[in-house]
Amino acid sequence: MSASSKTEVLANISTTIVAVLLSVVLVKQFLLPQAHPARPPAGPPVAKGTNLKSSLPGVDWARNGRTLVLAISTQCHFCTDSAPFFQRLNKEVGNGVKLLAVLPQPLPDSHQYLEKLGVHVDDIRQGPLNAIGVHGTPTLMLVDKTGIVDDVWEGKLKPDQEEQVLTALKNGPSADK
Repeated sequence: MSASSKTEVLANISTTIVAVLLSVVLVKQFLLPQAHPARPPAGPPVAKGTNLKSSLPGVDWARNGRTLVLAISTQCHFCTDSAPFFQRLNKEVGNGVKLLAVLPQPLPDSHQYLEKLGVHVDDIRQGPLNAIGVHGTPTLMLVDKTGIVDDVWEGKLKPDQEEQVLTALKNGPSADK
């Protein structure tokens, strides 16, 4: 076998090996299911009667009286789309209900986001939303003076749902409390 034919055979073998390796990588990357990174375990979803005292330490529920918790994220377009309603909450609710925003992002980013949206809240907290039972944003929770959730609204609210929230906030504590 001549040197040129040996070189040609080696080039063909090398090309075949590279093609096989490239095919394996492409199949793994695009055709096989990807392993998803482990998520922190999600607690039970927030619902009426959920106690938020231990989930949101440092919040003085008694001093706040009634609190509307806005569980939102800077990366949630539904939260951004809900900004006009959040602004309306400020105007229509007044001092009767405290507004508390909880976001998973760092506090400086959260402050900047709310400022950009023109949403004013009484307090901002940073923490994982699944720790308070929130699995989707935005989620609104009306919480009483003992830290117990009275009502929950999830997702981008429709106009009739927005009115339900405003009615619940304006009506004060429920009669069974």
